[in-house]
Amino acid sequence: MPIEVEVVSPVRQLYHTAKADMVIVPGSEGEMGVLPNHAPLLTTMSFGELRIVEGEDIISFVIYGGIVEVRPDRVTVLADDAESVVDINLDQVESARARARDLMRSAPNDAARHEIAQELRRADIAARVSRRAGTQRGGIRSLEEDDTP
Repeated sequence: MPIEVEVVSPVRQLYHTAKADMVIVPGSEGEMGVLPNHAPLLTTMSFGELRIVEGEDIISFVIYGGIVEVRPDRVTVLADDAESVVDINLDQVESARARARDLMRSAPNDAARHEIAQELRRADIAARVSRRAGTQRGGIRSLEEDDTP
């Protein structure tokens, strides 16, 4: 029995499928695996990688916080912000990391340093997830390849 999964951000629906075998969520207390018929649950998410397993395919997203609702037949991910790994440009991520490190050295106050640290954390996670997704079994599947209605 597959599980339905929907990934949404405040801007748009990022992904939907009715045939996932498993969902791995970056929970605030660590990764959590969700299989069909999982007990109902509502929890927060941390920054990290969301993985949706469909057969041999693994569809990955970088999640920047949010909440996830789990029901026995459905997982709804309400991300504060998210992006598919197929949309990540590692050159841009590395440039952002370098800029953030430079800005951190000249940040005028703690509030500015905190904001820059968050951007650096986002870039670090995006780079790590993008590199790891390229080595997973089944490879990375483009969202355009999803054939669900």
